[in-house]
Amino acid sequence: MEKSQAAEDGDSLGRIEEAYKREKPRFMARLRKAGRSLQEAEDILHDAYAELLGSLQAVPDIRNLPAWINSLLSRRMIDSWRHEEVKRSAGETQVAQEVLEEIIGGTGLDPQDEFVRESLADALDDAIKALPAAQRRVIEAQVFGGMAFREIADRDGESIDTLTARKRYALANLSKALKHWIEE
Repeated sequence: MEKSQAAEDGDSLGRIEEAYKREKPRFMARLRKAGRSLQEAEDILHDAYAELLGSLQAVPDIRNLPAWINSLLSRRMIDSWRHEEVKRSAGETQVAQEVLEEIIGGTGLDPQDEFVRESLADALDDAIKALPAAQRRVIEAQVFGGMAFREIADRDGESIDTLTARKRYALANLSKALKHWIEE
């Protein structure tokens, strides 16, 4: 006797819920190991499950649901990396939250203000592009590339003291540029 569609969907939802509860820690660890922040990892995981729920009719035919979800996560991570690469190629940058707070602190702005957060990214991108090349390279390598001063020093043949001074000047210049942005 054939199951009704509602019963089959209920079974599929149960399998999805069980897979989520059982596999979430492993999937989150994988996403975090791939360099994703906690929020990005959760977003990718939830997007994969949303896609799975959109294909509810296919779930009964999937023998190894965790493996199938894992392939969804792989595709989502690849898409995310491609998207980031396109943004980098276009000159867009992402700034770490603590760097934003350090820069904003120098301007006197409240970093919790929603308008400030929305507008700051464009202003900061313009300010970074306007930095002297040596300062911009240090900011980009350390903030965006995640490199330590030692790695940058080894790569560029510069002393760590020179690099820290350049970063200090760059942060001061960024703060000045953002103060000018506020005054406009």
